[in-house]
Amino acid sequence: MANHELETSYISRNDNNWRKNIISQLRERNRIETFCFSDLITLHNRLFENVNTLRCQNMQLTISNENLRRENCNHSPGASSVNEARLKQTEELTALHKKNGEHMQQIVDLNKKMQEMIKELHAKETSLAECKETNNILRSDIAKYLTREREYESINQMLKDEHQALQLAFAALEDKLRKSQEENRQLVERLIKYKARDAEKMNEENDNFLKKRQAKMQKELEDAARDTRPVSPDRSSLKEGVAGLPTTVPTKVSVSFNAHEGEVYAVKWSPVDRILATGGADRKVKLWSIIKGTSECKGVLVGSNAGVMSVDFDSTGTLILGASNDFASRVWTLSDLRVKHTLTGHCGKVMAAKFLGEPSKVVSGSHDRTLKIWDLRNKACTETKFTGSSCNDLVTSDGAGSTIISGHFDQRIRFWDTRAESSSNDIILEGKVTSLDLSRDTNYLLSCVRDDTVKLIDLRMKKIIGSFSADGFKVGFDWTRAAFSHDGQYIAAGSSDGSVFVWSVATHMVENVLKNHAATVTAVSWHPHGTFLASVDRSKTVTIWGDYV
Repeated sequence: MANHELETSYISRNDNNWRKNIISQLRERNRIETFCFSDLITLHNRLFENVNTLRCQNMQLTISNENLRRENCNHSPGASSVNEARLKQTEELTALHKKNGEHMQQIVDLNKKMQEMIKELHAKETSLAECKETNNILRSDIAKYLTREREYESINQMLKDEHQALQLAFAALEDKLRKSQEENRQLVERLIKYKARDAEKMNEENDNFLKKRQAKMQKELEDAARDTRPVSPDRSSLKEGVAGLPTTVPTKVSVSFNAHEGEVYAVKWSPVDRILATGGADRKVKLWSIIKGTSECKGVLVGSNAGVMSVDFDSTGTLILGASNDFASRVWTLSDLRVKHTLTGHCGKVMAAKFLGEPSKVVSGSHDRTLKIWDLRNKACTETKFTGSSCNDLVTSDGAGSTIISGHFDQRIRFWDTRAESSSNDIILEGKVTSLDLSRDTNYLLSCVRDDTVKLIDLRMKKIIGSFSADGFKVGFDWTRAAFSHDGQYIAAGSSDGSVFVWSVATHMVENVLKNHAATVTAVSWHPHGTFLASVDRSKTVTIWGDYV
């Protein structure tokens, strides 16, 4: 029972406490909300009290006025004094009414003013809430920016440290480079001395050999003078006159067909078969069999993610290499038409790629101003050469693949030894180099130039020995490809008007102008064992020129 009473008293105390809290909160809220209007409320209450007082006085005066009227009616004597009192009271009543009206008007004005102040207060409260919300957002943004600033400061410090480390590494590499250059210079001097010594020794051996040969020939002549038998011709002398089939300038179209779904950028004959490879903007390499004036598609090589700018066969005709605008080169096998290697590493369009002496090595040239040498057996880039200008085409000038020749946007032809770091004996032309081609004996280099000329260069002297041009001949693109005939007697190049010009190397004269294309000719290719020529243009067309195929 006692516990129940304690609980009851505790609950009652709690009830009293929360009631007191609510009452105190209500009083505080009332005080806060009425504080700014306290003067108006006081004045309003005062005016209402005055109005009530005046109303009471008015009622009393009205009653007095009625009483006086009755007295006036009942008692005629003294009417004048009563009238005067009534007039006086009437005037007072009128003044009171007037004063009452003024007070009422003041009350109306004050009420109106109070409503306007209430509206202004609500507007300011709304604006204050918006400002608080904006302030909170800005504070949050400031905190984010401060955090980001600290992160950037940390990254900047890290970059400064890396830059300092790279500068130290660069200084060390420069010192190493200077030492290597000095060592290289000393080795070159030693090599020159050894070569001079070897040359002297070789000359001495040649002199001894010539002396012995002269003595032997003298003895043979003496023996022949004493021999009276008839002499038969040497069979080896008959073999010296055997040569390959001479090239004849084509005069008519053997076959023409649409090869791709867009522009055709590249064309190349197989070294062993009458198979023609074409590369186009539709990201495909296509193989065509050209026999007896007909064309038949023998396969489509896919895998490239952009237009194919260059195609090349290996020496056995079993592999085909394509350079693409997707910064990569690919090698396909012709037996199963599948991608065997994908060579990625350039950071620009790959404009040209060639097999480097053997099927297991490839060199590629790109718009990223580098040449890369690839080992297909290890599936890796073994060397990168920095050219200083975007490469439009390249060739390899020997069977061992030790020398690379590249043509560039900066009007230079550069010569690279795979055993050295830098190029030597650059040739400067008068326009951007669009293509390069080698004669079969690798003694002459053909270069198509954007100044609407084709240059012939003797590689033994590294000197321009001929320039070919003609009225109407204009180089259409930075990748227009010109080509030697298989015997090196003729040069072919396509023009922007759709013509194919053929020059004689011996006379430097135009031998023929072949017209069949309706768009700019991008590339040409002579068959390595025939007398016919293939040309492609930017409107899907492939044309085979020749009297027979």
